[in-house]
Amino acid sequence: MLEVCPSIAQNKAKLAIRPLGIGGKADPVRLIFSGKAGKAVNATVVDMGERFRMVVADLDAIDPPNQMPNLPVGHAFWKLQPNFDIGTQAWILAGGAHHSAFSLDIDAEMLRTFAEYFGIEFIHINQTTELAQLKNELRWNDLAYKFAK
Repeated sequence: MLEVCPSIAQNKAKLAIRPLGIGGKADPVRLIFSGKAGKAVNATVVDMGERFRMVVADLDAIDPPNQMPNLPVGHAFWKLQPNFDIGTQAWILAGGAHHSAFSLDIDAEMLRTFAEYFGIEFIHINQTTELAQLKNELRWNDLAYKFAK
């Protein structure tokens, strides 16, 4: 299942019926488009048991590297900051989930404000992220939330 908002499309989305290929269900109607390029974020909220954590990664959304005429879904391509290696490790260390939200319209500071308002821990993966520092931040946050009870 894929839910992608056409507001991220660089051109008008096309509506098409394409084979599902799994589950023995009827072929679904899908929106097909390529996402716009620009500054973006990917965010998820994780249940840590006694608190929630929002993990936000800064991205550079890019134009598709090739034409994708057989890709039957709306799609966006991006480069994770600070780079693929550190960004993906940081996402996993922070507990970033498979299900996430992508936006070209909001930024990490807006999400930070939201998280602070609701008492949600906030982890920001960006151009300056270093894994050793992130690991320490996660340890310190664990202690801070335990003592805040």
